[in-house]
Amino acid sequence: MKVDTKRRPEPEANFTRAILDAVPHPVLTLSGKGEIVDANVAAEAFFEVSLPVLQRRPFAEFVPFGTPLLGLIDQVRARGAPVNEYRVDIGTPRNGGERVVDIHVAPVAERAGHVVVMLQERTIADKMDRQLTHRGAARSVSALASMLAHEIKNPLSGIRGAAQLLEQSAGDEDRALTRLICDEADRIVKLVDRMEVFSDERPVERAPVNIHAVLEHVRTLASSGFARHVRFVEDYDPSLPPVLANRDQLIQVFLNLVKNAAEAIDGDGDGEIQLTTAFRPGVRLTVPGTTSRVSLPLEFCVKDNGKGVPDDLLPHLFDPFVTTKPTGSGLGLALVAKIIGDHGGIVECDSQPRRTTFRVLLPMYRGKRAAPEDN
Repeated sequence: MKVDTKRRPEPEANFTRAILDAVPHPVLTLSGKGEIVDANVAAEAFFEVSLPVLQRRPFAEFVPFGTPLLGLIDQVRARGAPVNEYRVDIGTPRNGGERVVDIHVAPVAERAGHVVVMLQERTIADKMDRQLTHRGAARSVSALASMLAHEIKNPLSGIRGAAQLLEQSAGDEDRALTRLICDEADRIVKLVDRMEVFSDERPVERAPVNIHAVLEHVRTLASSGFARHVRFVEDYDPSLPPVLANRDQLIQVFLNLVKNAAEAIDGDGDGEIQLTTAFRPGVRLTVPGTTSRVSLPLEFCVKDNGKGVPDDLLPHLFDPFVTTKPTGSGLGLALVAKIIGDHGGIVECDSQPRRTTFRVLLPMYRGKRAAPEDN
């Protein structure tokens, strides 16, 4: 009896496919001619096309021209040894612009010229790194605010009092100068008062909060005030569980984000701000100083079609005193980062012209008896 050695037993083939599709990173097998032999579900999602479409075109058509990835593949074929490369941008207009990945390429010993390529997106890793930076920046501002409150506000009150006493006996010309001293002292006190919020290290009082009620309140405030010229679009997931948060602070966060979005939109009549909520499982953040890992499945976004954030400012957008506004203080987004960090979450910005997204990821409310996540 003849045995068909070319056909793999069906259960084994299904199991191998299930393992490949379970890998959360894009994995592709390429032939010696650069054709895509196979790819997992994550690769289909990454390139936004199905496996049959991937198999019909050379791999080079799905990555930028001149990308170092193609050179790495040739190097692996020539050496017969795996190669890794980190932080490579393989973004194209087809897959949405910038896509920074870590690349792992290895030869397939059983098939001459064949290689396996795995891509690991840096988005989440970089998000975690930036979040730690934002928290460090907030702590720096906290220390600065405490110092300012003590070292500046007290002497300023003395200077202002002295100027008021001088004003009583001064002539008209000198009275204008004493009035200037008082006004400038008041202006500095107001700036210090704005920064004092960073020095408040008391535990945040939190309770289950309906995020949609918060966003509706923010939209109502904005529509009747600073965002009259903007059209709001709401895309909510009604099945979202509550978020464990301080309601007033969440209103402050989203009011700040919506105000920034409204100010970024030109008054040409087509301005739009989109408020979205969604459940995104899979994002987990390690709590600093412990081995605990907290899931951040609740995603809340504020999107606008304004002019966007300059590329040179984007990495530092949540740092204090960084602003795109001529008269801005640069403390608004730093405060947003502090509040979200105090809630155990992440805030991030992705920006391109006419497509800017501020994304907030937060843990959900699990009840008083829920055990902390540690895996």
